[in-house]
Amino acid sequence: MSDTSILQRLQSDLTAAMKARDADTLSTLRMLKAALMEAKTKKPREVELTADEEIEVLQRYVKKRRETIEELKKAGREDLIAREEQEAQVTSRYLPQGLSEDGLRALVREAVAKTGAAGPKDMGKVIGTVMAQAKGRAEGAAVSRLVKEALGG
Repeated sequence: MSDTSILQRLQSDLTAAMKARDADTLSTLRMLKAALMEAKTKKPREVELTADEEIEVLQRYVKKRRETIEELKKAGREDLIAREEQEAQVTSRYLPQGLSEDGLRALVREAVAKTGAAGPKDMGKVIGTVMAQAKGRAEGAAVSRLVKEALGG
């Protein structure tokens, strides 16, 4: 990533979306900015969010969008799904490139070897190690699934 924070990039993109009269993107960017500003208010004055904290906020936002999409599919509300998908897609622009399935499997293998994990009881150690290495580039559910496979759980 560059030296600019996600919040700074968002502000710049907000201006561009206003000028382009892109209402859908604009509303998503406003929600993201609000989420980041809210997270910042939970810290002491004059302390900025770290890049990792900004990424965590946006990952939670994308996760909520995906969960909402699943619920909308179950409820048969196809009319609302496109909006949620668009919000998730706009938000993903600000997140680090995700790891491929193979890249994630390699991290899991390394973590299993590094921690000396022998079975399902060691899942927590391995997941913690992988998540620390992946730093926002992998979802917890995918990591959990792959660790479970690797440990025969």
